[in-house]
Amino acid sequence: MAQGGNSVIVDPEAVHDAYERVRSDGDEIEWIALTYDDKSIVVKGTGCNYEDLLVLFTEDERLYAYYRFKTGDDMSVRAKFAFITWIGPKVTPLRKAKVSTDKAFVKQIFKEFSIEILADDMDDLVYEKVLEKVVLSSGAKY
Repeated sequence: MAQGGNSVIVDPEAVHDAYERVRSDGDEIEWIALTYDDKSIVVKGTGCNYEDLLVLFTEDERLYAYYRFKTGDDMSVRAKFAFITWIGPKVTPLRKAKVSTDKAFVKQIFKEFSIEILADDMDDLVYEKVLEKVVLSSGAKY
């Protein structure tokens, strides 16, 4: 088990394996989400579409997500990645503060991403808005 602050990522190898699946061009998995189980950080789920990820972002949840976007055009499709930290609006101040220290540890596994988003409102996670930020972060808009 790996420690981040007082929280523990229960199975860092499983988290890393799921992260690599999201990054792989040959795998259909597009996202991984991590959440808290008491003081432990655990895998909440993995999946194949953005809508399934969005249902995990609830008002009382703290969540770390890593999502694979496809960008480019028909001639050149590229994968770009977003690291999302969600702190629901009903999360207590003490639990919100814990996210700031634990996120650094999660970033040791979710290392490569085009953009990082800190969100507490579902409007921040509208697919088109996030995709636009990802595309703009690449420095070229086709």
